[in-house]
Amino acid sequence: MKKYEIGLIGLSVMGQNLALNIARNHSIAVYNRTESKTRAFMKDKVKNQDLKAAYELEDFVASLEKPRKIMLMIKAGKPVDLVIDSLLPYLEAGDIIIDGGNSHFDDTNRRLNNLKEKDIRYLGVGISGGEYGALHGPSIMPGGNEEAYAEVSEIMEDAAARTEKGACVSYLGPNSAGHYVKMVHNGIEYGIMEVLAEIYDYMRKVLQLKPEEMGDIFAEWNQEFDSYLVEITAKIMKKDDPKTGRKLIDLILDKAKHKGTGKWSVQSALDLGTAIPTINAGVNARLMSAIKSERVENAAQFADDTRAVVSKDEMLPVLKSALYFASVIAYTEGFKLLKTASEEYNYQLNYKEIARIWEDGCIIRSGLLEPIQAAFADDMQLKTLITAHQFKAQLNAAAEEIEKIITTAAQSGLPLTAVHSALDYFNSLKSEELPANLIQAQRDFFGAHTYQRRDEDGIFHTEWE
Repeated sequence: MKKYEIGLIGLSVMGQNLALNIARNHSIAVYNRTESKTRAFMKDKVKNQDLKAAYELEDFVASLEKPRKIMLMIKAGKPVDLVIDSLLPYLEAGDIIIDGGNSHFDDTNRRLNNLKEKDIRYLGVGISGGEYGALHGPSIMPGGNEEAYAEVSEIMEDAAARTEKGACVSYLGPNSAGHYVKMVHNGIEYGIMEVLAEIYDYMRKVLQLKPEEMGDIFAEWNQEFDSYLVEITAKIMKKDDPKTGRKLIDLILDKAKHKGTGKWSVQSALDLGTAIPTINAGVNARLMSAIKSERVENAAQFADDTRAVVSKDEMLPVLKSALYFASVIAYTEGFKLLKTASEEYNYQLNYKEIARIWEDGCIIRSGLLEPIQAAFADDMQLKTLITAHQFKAQLNAAAEEIEKIITTAAQSGLPLTAVHSALDYFNSLKSEELPANLIQAQRDFFGAHTYQRRDEDGIFHTEWE
């Protein structure tokens, strides 16, 4: 009986597309708990690929070369544990399980340690690029057992997106390094998406532009930004609704959902004592959007048609600067969090390499990743991207312009939480003095929490009353 190089469990759209991608260069067996989904996939999607469908888990495992390499493309959380438990009776020492879903990094650490006791090797692998990327080449972020990665590296490199620098995949580090990097990738994604949404909101409400014109503007800007998110924003603005003939963007309800990875980034940042306010603003904005009915009720009580009068020709370049500025800050926050996590969890992350594998295939790919790589090539110990010469002057110039947007947005009753947060983060990070001395005095006043002094070493407490 023929043995297949790798197996894949989970035939959602992502799983189907990744299986078809892998099958271009390697033999693959697939399995899904719901047999009808497997049969539909084989009938509708599989043509001449070297791809076998299995309808029993035991047959699926038996069809694989040893050591078996099994990729899970299933919903994060309990389902992953259930599938792993169902596989264990059929596995042998040295077999490899690869979790390609958006698993929480703590779950990945737990599974890796549990399976290590059973001599099963485990990889937690972040995959970005959506349905298109899964089929045509995603950015792949593996972490976990390094020996196991060496055995599947050829398959992953062949499946990944590719630039002139190589495949957009690289072993990132031990334990949950891969899933942690993917989580932060998604956090950056939340931040940049919210920045784009706020700039769109300013364009339509303050500049009173129509979607068609906004699409042209975003497309023009993207000749410089080379950003996937800016590219799709331009396309979204242009899309007509086939039912009404109106622009589809005008008909989509303003309630944004989230799957949790952005929230996890914020939670982890809080646990590690690292500020990521722009990313946090992206998460908070989605939570605010979810209470649509409450917002509608409130709006009726605060009816205000005030709108700042501004020049479109003057403000469009400023909005472009704001997009650059806040996007750089979102990356800055993400890499700051990665640096803190790498030190805390001993991931030994290579930040230049992370920026390289994000250059294609993933959702946050953009022209900014080239200077980010250059910044870390100059100094792998770089504390923050805002001090890198690749960004410092441009950030400083953009920060001076953003005030015009924030002022006129406030006059128009327009929230700019991500743009504002990015500016506040930048100003905080370059402030020699912050007013935290007052906070520490307050803490000592009511709770005897002590404080340090500027003029002498030691820990002090004052009897304030």
